Amino acid sequence: MKRNWVVLSIAVLVAGVCLPAAFAQATGTVKGAVKDVDGKPIPGAVVQYVSSETGRKYELKTNNKGEFFSLGVAPGKYTVTLLKGGKELFHFNGVPVTLDEEQNRLDIDLQKEQQKAAQGQGLSPEQMKQQQEQREKAQKEQLTVKSLNEKLAAARASMQAGNPEQAVQSMTEATQIDPNRDLIWFTLGDAYSAQAKKTETTDRAAAKPLYDQAIAAYQKAIAIKPTADYYNNMAQAQAKSGQTEQAIQAYTQAAQLDPTRAAMFYFNEGAVLTNTGKVDDAIEAFKKAIAADPNRADSYYWLGVNMIGKATLQGDKMVAPQGTADAFNKYLELQPTGPFAEPAKQMLASIGANIETSYGKKKGTKTK
Repeated sequence: MKRNWVVLSIAVLVAGVCLPAAFAQATGTVKGAVKDVDGKPIPGAVVQYVSSETGRKYELKTNNKGEFFSLGVAPGKYTVTLLKGGKELFHFNGVPVTLDEEQNRLDIDLQKEQQKAAQGQGLSPEQMKQQQEQREKAQKEQLTVKSLNEKLAAARASMQAGNPEQAVQSMTEATQIDPNRDLIWFTLGDAYSAQAKKTETTDRAAAKPLYDQAIAAYQKAIAIKPTADYYNNMAQAQAKSGQTEQAIQAYTQAAQLDPTRAAMFYFNEGAVLTNTGKVDDAIEAFKKAIAADPNRADSYYWLGVNMIGKATLQGDKMVAPQGTADAFNKYLELQPTGPFAEPAKQMLASIGANIETSYGKKKGTKTK
């Protein structure tokens, strides 16, 4: 009995010694190689194995030959994803991993997979390649737009914080990301204009080159997509830079592109002409503004101001051109308590005209 016990004990010990070997065989080995759509190896890619049962993840990096290898992968079903630069290139579902190393080999040939997909969809390899290129183009566009939106947001935040210099830097970087976006150049123009306006308070001479840079940015935006706003803002910069004739042309172009806001553009044109002493041209501009919007009060006021500038003295009396009093009275009719109400009344008094609060209305005839 004692001898049998010893034999049994030895058997148990042998079984115990064999246990680690059994556990060592409980994982598998995976390997393979990856190629791109042109049949070339993809170095530096990541082949990701994710267990369908446990969610456990293994990430294997390819070598210069596009090969990957790993020991110690638990048997089971896996989702295998090929990644390059964090972007998925392809994936398989339900890939088995067993204890047989040869059965675990997985080669990923994107050219062949593309051909299989094309056959399944009734597409030629060339059509499938075009689809792939379109997808890559769309992904690239998304990344570009994301970067540009970040630059735009940063620039606008800088402008609101009173730091146009930083806004200029952000938008300059945006033009380097993609120089073919009109909004990017337009916003850069606005940033330069804001910087010029800020500089103008202390150094008018230093502001001019900044306005010139703003103009150049607006011109690039217009070359891509001409809009009324682009012309309007460019005209403002041109006026500040002393380019009066160019500013007038830009305001006129803005009015033609957007007739619904022509009154504003012609008013801006009239303001520039008033500030440069071109009275006759200013009168015509304000008349155009009134024709576009008969209810814009300040157009009448500044029309009157320019007309009274052509007044002459006849003896002790100031005689203004016909229509001057009408312009001031129309302003008072539309805005009797507006910001220019008192100056309008003083102008009327200076030319000996009455204040007509019913300007533009027909007066009833008296019955006898």
